[in-house]
Amino acid sequence: MSDAKCPRSRAGVAGSASERGGEVGGEEATSDGLGPNSQSLRAAGARDERPYPAEGTMVPKPMSFFMVDVEADGPIPSRYSMVSFGAIVVEPGLQRTFSGRLRPISDQFVPEALAVSKLSREETLAFPDAGDVMRKFESWIAENTTGRPMFISDNNGFDWQFINWYFHAFLGKNPFGHSSTNLGSLYKGLVKDTSKSFKPLRRTRHTHDPVDDARGNAEALLHLRDAMGLKIDLR
Repeated sequence: MSDAKCPRSRAGVAGSASERGGEVGGEEATSDGLGPNSQSLRAAGARDERPYPAEGTMVPKPMSFFMVDVEADGPIPSRYSMVSFGAIVVEPGLQRTFSGRLRPISDQFVPEALAVSKLSREETLAFPDAGDVMRKFESWIAENTTGRPMFISDNNGFDWQFINWYFHAFLGKNPFGHSSTNLGSLYKGLVKDTSKSFKPLRRTRHTHDPVDDARGNAEALLHLRDAMGLKIDLR
């Protein structure tokens, strides 16, 4: 809850302290909140044992980044289907992966879109139930997350809409929350040039196998951190 919404805001607490003659907890309050002996403590080299960071500083929360890639048989979820997706935890080694193949949820499909995935309609109709796959994906995310799971992809406008819709349709919630990150935009900002593409940084060939494609994009993100100075905590 922000100070603006809290009835007892910082301003309110400070006001109540002044009404008590500048005393907090029976001591004279000082600007650093340590009481009247704070200056002598600092002069003596005493450690500051306060458990919280100084006001105004931010403590980064742990996050795990999941590179995700989606293959679908049409441009939008619900009318068309996500037929496969891959996810990989972005970390050195890139060992933790998830692969999902899902039975279509609609009778409609665009043959040209399905052909990109190198799958036939008959093959997709034999895939596992979409709800079962999404529940397994949610469990895998939970097992492989430190802190908050973060969704990132090379085309999050496309990939996110399918993952988000499927999670809400079958589970009623999305473990990634309400936001995602675009790898291409991240790279353009880092090099300060909107005409540049990160794609040459991939090492794994882009095959439209979603795990391969997610791996190549994860390799690029690791390069941004290791060789180009991107500050990102990958854990």
